[in-house]
Amino acid sequence: MKLLIDAGNTRIKWQLRARGDVLEKGFASLDEDVGFKDWAPWADAIERIAISTVISEDRRQHLQARLEAACKAPVIFHWAENRRGKLINAYSDATRMGADRWHAMCGGWQATGDGSFAVVDAGSAITVDYVARSGAHLGGYILPGKQMMLRSLKQDAARIGFDSLDAEQGSPGVSTTECVQHGLAWLREGMVARLHKDVSHFGLDRVLVTGGDASGLIGAGLSAIHDPYLVLNGLAAVDGGWEPE
Repeated sequence: MKLLIDAGNTRIKWQLRARGDVLEKGFASLDEDVGFKDWAPWADAIERIAISTVISEDRRQHLQARLEAACKAPVIFHWAENRRGKLINAYSDATRMGADRWHAMCGGWQATGDGSFAVVDAGSAITVDYVARSGAHLGGYILPGKQMMLRSLKQDAARIGFDSLDAEQGSPGVSTTECVQHGLAWLREGMVARLHKDVSHFGLDRVLVTGGDASGLIGAGLSAIHDPYLVLNGLAAVDGGWEPE
C-alpha cells in the first residue's frame, strides 16, 4: 500500500492506494494532524510514502519525521525534473520550479493521454502552465490567489475595511466590501479571458484545473475539467516510474 501526499502552503491532499486503486482520500490543514488519524488504521500496511510539496525546508523535515514515526515506511520526496519522457520542462533549472506544478503537468498528461493542454492550480498562489502536443512545456504564470490578495489588502491598506463576501460578478461595487470582492471577481474574469486566448493561440485542446479555488475560476467562466487530485495523480505516475510517450 502507498500513501501519496500533496503538501501545499496551507493544506494537504492525500490518498491511500493499493495496486493502483484509491482506497481512501482526503484533505487536511497543514497545521492540523495532517490526516494521521484518517490513515492510522492502515499505518502498518503502508509500504511507501511519496510526497510532492512546496513547503519550507523546516516544515518539510518536520512532516517527514512525523510520517516516519507514524508509518515506519520510507518517505520519498519527488521534485520537478528537466524532463520525463516526452514532457520537457521549459525551466533551464528545474529545481527552481515548484514540485506541484510539475506533477500537475504529469497528471494532465495522464488525464489527456498526450500533450496539448493547460493546467491551472488555484491554491494560495495560482499557477498556469501550457504544454504543447509535442510535450514541450511552453512556460506559464504565477499569480497571487484570492486569499493571498485579500490578506494583502487587509495588511497593507489599513484604511480599506471590508467584510467577507463571495462575489461571482465583477460589476462596479457601491461599498468598500463590494469594491474589494467584485474587484477580485473582475481580476479572475480577466485572467480567465486571457487564459482562453492563450489556449487558442497555442492550439491547446483542453484546460485542467485543480486547487482550492478551482470552483471560483469555473464560476468566473473558466472552461475546464476540474480534477481535485490532479497533482496526486501525477505524483503517483512519477513514483511508479511512468514516462509519457
